[in-house]
Amino acid sequence: MDSTVALYKQLKTEWTKSPINLKLCGTILDKLKVALAGMSYIPTGNTQANQQELLIARDVLEIGVEYSIATKNIPAFERYILQLKWFYYDYNTFIGESKNKYQLLGLNLLFLLSQNRVAEFHTELELLPADIIQTNAFIRHPLALEQYLMEGRYNKIFQAKGNVPAESYNFFIDILLQTVRNEIGACLESSYERISLQEAAKRLNLKTKEEVKQFGEKKGWKLNPDGFYHFVNELAKPKEPIPSQELAEQAIMYARELEMIV
Repeated sequence: MDSTVALYKQLKTEWTKSPINLKLCGTILDKLKVALAGMSYIPTGNTQANQQELLIARDVLEIGVEYSIATKNIPAFERYILQLKWFYYDYNTFIGESKNKYQLLGLNLLFLLSQNRVAEFHTELELLPADIIQTNAFIRHPLALEQYLMEGRYNKIFQAKGNVPAESYNFFIDILLQTVRNEIGACLESSYERISLQEAAKRLNLKTKEEVKQFGEKKGWKLNPDGFYHFVNELAKPKEPIPSQELAEQAIMYARELEMIV
């Protein structure tokens, strides 16, 4: 236990430094995961973890969440959050509520939204008390974004980039914005025969021509010399008309079949 506590203190110290040595923190986290696993830090019905072990484990997992955001490791983020929920929901009365609880649960809601996992988003939301949903800034933020998405108020989502409750939220906001831009891009393709580069920048909420060009290249758009993107909307193409003679022959055939039935 003493060696685990020493590693934990080292991690806490390194994590508060500026700039953070992510490589060193990752190494310490790996060692702590092994050490805590040996102490049964993940609660189960067959183990009796003491309060100190649980508190250390929770702190380590919370740092792990932040570390996974800093290193842009989404699978690791999911694993840390999954384990943390045991401490937030099942061991809450035993070890007390973490000051980071709603910040990280809100971050998880934003993650689910950025991945378009709306059903899971609502499942997680239902686990939270009504007063927290209504008043907590960390929860209200992803909830408002989900509402904007449902209403198609994409401008509000773009504005949210500069108004996050915690710095770590920006990682999933950026992913969500890219998803929204792809959706807008698909709408432009189906709604317009052509659109100017300037107008595309406005619709996509991109600041420079280069950003629009990069987006267009990823979508397979071609910028013509006239400064317009030209789209070929397959759905808008008129279908080949059915010859009137063919329609008449079909009508006669159906009439004969009806007579035979009668």
